[in-house]
Amino acid sequence: MVSVDNPERSQSKLSYESRIFLLALLTGLPGAAVAFVLLWLGHYSARTIWTAAVLVLACWWSGAMALRERMVRPLQTLSNVLGALREGDYSLRARGARRGDALGEAMLEANALGATLRDQRLGFLEATALLRTVMREIDVAIFAFDAQQRLRLMNRAGERLLAQPFERLEDRCAEELGLADCLAEDAPPVLHRTFPGAPGVNRWGLSRSTFRDRGLPHQLLVLTDLSRALREEERQAWQRLVRVLGHELNNSLAPIRSMAGSLETLLVRQPRPPDWEEDMQRGLRVIASRSEALSRFMQAYAQLARLPKPRLQPLNVGAWIRRVAGLETRLPVSVVPGPELTIQADGDQLDQLLINLLRNAADASLGTGGAVRVGWHKNASDLHVWVEDEGPGLPNTANLFVPFFTTKPRGSGIGLVLSRQIAESHGGTLTLENRRQGRGCQALLRLPL
Repeated sequence: MVSVDNPERSQSKLSYESRIFLLALLTGLPGAAVAFVLLWLGHYSARTIWTAAVLVLACWWSGAMALRERMVRPLQTLSNVLGALREGDYSLRARGARRGDALGEAMLEANALGATLRDQRLGFLEATALLRTVMREIDVAIFAFDAQQRLRLMNRAGERLLAQPFERLEDRCAEELGLADCLAEDAPPVLHRTFPGAPGVNRWGLSRSTFRDRGLPHQLLVLTDLSRALREEERQAWQRLVRVLGHELNNSLAPIRSMAGSLETLLVRQPRPPDWEEDMQRGLRVIASRSEALSRFMQAYAQLARLPKPRLQPLNVGAWIRRVAGLETRLPVSVVPGPELTIQADGDQLDQLLINLLRNAADASLGTGGAVRVGWHKNASDLHVWVEDEGPGLPNTANLFVPFFTTKPRGSGIGLVLSRQIAESHGGTLTLENRRQGRGCQALLRLPL
């Protein structure tokens, strides 16, 4: 247990150097006494005795001084190293440090402490420089106030917001800066304010926290301009909406255009086949049905600017799949029949979903001369509708449902995203992966029964 002596008592005691010197003298006292006795008992002249006594005393004194110096000098060196570390100078090192020596071990530890403190100081300076750079360049207004609500720190974004440099505003109170309400306990997280550097009433996100600097409490105030971000999000939302509408228009108008061309060819054909009137009526019904469904789909998008809520009605699964498969005219789509069943779903939205899947499958198979198949089956709780192609497959399926990601040269990256939204709005899921047997991909739609 280490005890601290009274300073008055410490002053009355001998110093460490004096104690070492006295101890060295006491250590050499027996030898000096023996030497004096031998000189006294010997038959020497007085001059010889005094000369030898002076030499003995000189050697005795010199040895004590040398021993004191050898004991004190390393401790002074160690003290200088520790003092330099206390002052923040980590370049000073103790010489003569070596292993296997008690004092050398202490010097080695002091040198290691200096190296550790130097590395920590360097890391602290680098982290502080990085933090200051980030605070200076970040596009968020940051203010720091002390316990008296006086400004102590502000970044460049804060200077732009208040339209004045920090040097002019330092030490001003928050009320003078117009920020007192932001530091109030009941301040809302979103403010509608006007600042000198941001004309007009904008929406600002407010975040407040506390920290300590040199042991004193401070408040950190962060103001984020939400209006600009919201305007950018609104612009991107409109762009996505326009791309979605254009994509769905093209997907639905393509089979209508193809059917109209087939009917035109049928009309100019001479002689006409016996059942041309039935083909004409069936084609017109398909065109009318797709046009009406697309019109309702577009109206819902225009009114809500989002995917309309499904209108659940009885839907015959087999009839639905066969009807949509017949709309793909670029290559024949093989329908693998499954159990006949009826589900509750929005037929118009599921038409759009299946059109997208079949169109993607046909695009993939046309490049390789493969086939496209569609079918369905069910389990205890779900309906599984699958679409397979014999295309080249996908090198990476991780980004397929990321908006605007596409592997087609002229693709928009909207169809699969919209199809998954339709599936999820019906309580189901949509996945797309490479086939385990054979080339190509398989899209799997799961719908609850």
